[in-house]
Amino acid sequence: MSLELCVLCDGQLWDIRDLSLIKTYVTERPVNAVTMSPLLDHVVLGGGQDASSVTTTDHRAGKFEAKFFDKVLQEEIGGVKGHFGPINALAFNPDGKSFSSGGEDGYVRLHHFDPDYFSIKI
Repeated sequence: MSLELCVLCDGQLWDIRDLSLIKTYVTERPVNAVTMSPLLDHVVLGGGQDASSVTTTDHRAGKFEAKFFDKVLQEEIGGVKGHFGPINALAFNPDGKSFSSGGEDGYVRLHHFDPDYFSIKI
């Protein structure tokens, strides 16, 4: 299915032609941002615990990593750590070789993929 005909919202993939739900990506954390790879069948979800609870818990408990899912199989295939607060923005570079994440910790992080990323087989 063409990327232009789909939209990601709260961990769900929707067909915009008829507003039908195509896939749901299940994660144990609140989802604030999602993006889809322009090269591979991968979806990235970001979020973390509620911002009001961040100061009362350890950053590892907040689950502030970007999680990668296989777009078709809906299985988690990896994650990228780095933020110390909820992730609120995600975007792939149009060439598909990197992505950026923005969080409530005030940082925007640019993540470049190793060549091994492009040979992941599920």
